[in-house]
Amino acid sequence: MNKEQIIRRISELKKEKNAVILAHNYARAEVQDIADFVGDSFALSRAAVDLDADIIVFAGVRFMAESASILSPQKKILLPDLDAGCPMADMVTVKELEKAKKKYPGAAVVCYVNSSAEVKAKSDVCCTSANAGEVIASIPENEILFIPDKNLGSYIASKTDKKIHLWDGYCPIHQLITEADVSAAKEKHPNAVFLAHPECRPEVLKLADGIFSTSGIIKYAAASDKKEFIIGTEREMIHKLQKDSPEKSFYPVSEYAYCANMKMATLPSILRALETETAVIAVPENVRVKAKKSLDRMLAAVPK
Repeated sequence: MNKEQIIRRISELKKEKNAVILAHNYARAEVQDIADFVGDSFALSRAAVDLDADIIVFAGVRFMAESASILSPQKKILLPDLDAGCPMADMVTVKELEKAKKKYPGAAVVCYVNSSAEVKAKSDVCCTSANAGEVIASIPENEILFIPDKNLGSYIASKTDKKIHLWDGYCPIHQLITEADVSAAKEKHPNAVFLAHPECRPEVLKLADGIFSTSGIIKYAAASDKKEFIIGTEREMIHKLQKDSPEKSFYPVSEYAYCANMKMATLPSILRALETETAVIAVPENVRVKAKKSLDRMLAAVPK
């Protein structure tokens, strides 16, 4: 099959099976273009609950598909490539978390959504980069164990008086972005505004004109009267930004900010997932019920 035939067959199967495709902002451009909904982790979590579908094909990574399964167990959740993981999520395990909880017995565990279902089940509340500040402000505890992203945790810590213990985890892609990358991009595009994702290193965030989640970057760029932007996150974001604001110019801060895991969902793998329905992500019920509490608290903390 050629590309057009694959897209046509995907469309047919979606109608036949009442299926929808959710794609993260870092998914391949051609995958974003056929998706029913494109967004960040928080928006995708909401969409998984709200969309009327029997099948959800998740063009992202495992923790995202797990979150959909946790929130919507009655729906069949398909992950086109079951090997699509998240290195940051792998940086915290239940065993390590249990040790940390004993070390900080009075701390509430705030778990970044980039984590496994098992870790979410052992946490008090989840958050995303879009709502971490609101979530932390909404809980009564003044001591927080923030897992697993130290960069996001450090950024949030600078915005609150609460005591935050940081985990030694990070996104390898955002960690690759350096001050030198920012300086080079600014020299090349002197009129551009630099927008950074809070998963970037603290020294990179200090150079940013704005710090936002992926959805926040999109909204800011669309509303701004500026015409040029340097984007400090995974480079596929440029596609969504350019599509939403075609009259503006967007430049990746680094061509090396490329997440191979996010690119595992392809048009052929999505078609295969819909045809066979074998790439299923289903969280065991004993884990799902506990993990859902932490996700529900996140959703309740940030009204629609």
